[in-house]
Amino acid sequence: MSFLIATEPIPLEIDADGVVRVGGTRVTLDTIVAAFDEGATAEEIVQQYPSLLLADVYAVIGYYLRRRPEVEAYLRQRQQQASEVRSQNESRFDPRGVRNRLLARRTK
Repeated sequence: MSFLIATEPIPLEIDADGVVRVGGTRVTLDTIVAAFDEGATAEEIVQQYPSLLLADVYAVIGYYLRRRPEVEAYLRQRQQQASEVRSQNESRFDPRGVRNRLLARRTK
């Protein structure tokens, strides 16, 4: 009997916004890496995100471990983009006093 070893593609896709998502789901690479770095097992990650397949989570964790510098560079870039968007939003919409403004609307 012959045993065939086949390679399978890593279940990562880049969406139109440049965000890396896992296994055709809305779950991001950022989410998987953060959970794994916080000590979650692949099984716990799938339990928290049931749209994921266990094999996909293991493949993504393996990808991350093999290519940690590249993945961490991507994650830093995403954090920088998030900070820029947050700053832009805060400059356009002052976040101070939001709670009071919303409560004031409620009483009208």
